[in-house]
Amino acid sequence: MLIAGNWKMNTDLPTARQLASAVVSSVGDPNPVRVAIFPPMVSIDAVFSVIHGSPVLLGAQNVHDGEYGAYTGEVSAPMLRSAGCHYVIVGHSERRQHFGETDETVNFKIASSRANRLVPVVCVGETLSERDAGREKQIVERQIRAGMKGVAIGSGLEMVVAYEPIWAIGTGRTATPEQAQEMHALIRKILIDLFGKTSGSDIDILYGGSMKPGNAAELLSQPDVGGGLIGGASLKAEDFAAIVAAAVKAV
Repeated sequence: MLIAGNWKMNTDLPTARQLASAVVSSVGDPNPVRVAIFPPMVSIDAVFSVIHGSPVLLGAQNVHDGEYGAYTGEVSAPMLRSAGCHYVIVGHSERRQHFGETDETVNFKIASSRANRLVPVVCVGETLSERDAGREKQIVERQIRAGMKGVAIGSGLEMVVAYEPIWAIGTGRTATPEQAQEMHALIRKILIDLFGKTSGSDIDILYGGSMKPGNAAELLSQPDVGGGLIGGASLKAEDFAAIVAAAVKAV
């Protein structure tokens, strides 16, 4: 099980260091749950210096699919790996919505991440209009199969999937634990089909629909919910630690 804190475009260098230190102190040793934080790019080195040697792992929020070249403003997988990153988020709904990422570009980024020993946290999920039209399963299956086309893994630890019900993030609507489990079960079935029973069964499928201390335990108790991709609650160390504690109890 993995609890991942996506800080998005929040914190400056001093607050990033403070938050990282508070996370390390508050979560302790969360064994058998894995914990990772994903600061903004400018804070990756500073955060790594704080968490290095602790059980907390480092991730990046985005990656370019090329390794080097004339791509002003981009950051490659080799750069992230050399900065201490273990994970990288790929295809987040905000990247798809605001920056035009497609299933094809997600596929390229996954391939580059794997080639450079980064574990991609691959985000999939449907919009409100897609769910209201009854197309949520079709959308998610397309995103997974197209995004992971030609990708090979040796074990479930080399890939993470995060299900984001976009319609339940910041809208006032919430996904029930049963709705989350239904979609996670579908994703599990697709992953087993793509990667085989052993690896497909071992891939953590995170829930990314506004998980908070108040709903974490119920969501994490679902059989196919293997952790959380935490947004707003990851910016408060005590809230993030409470979610980690709920995960430890759920394992």
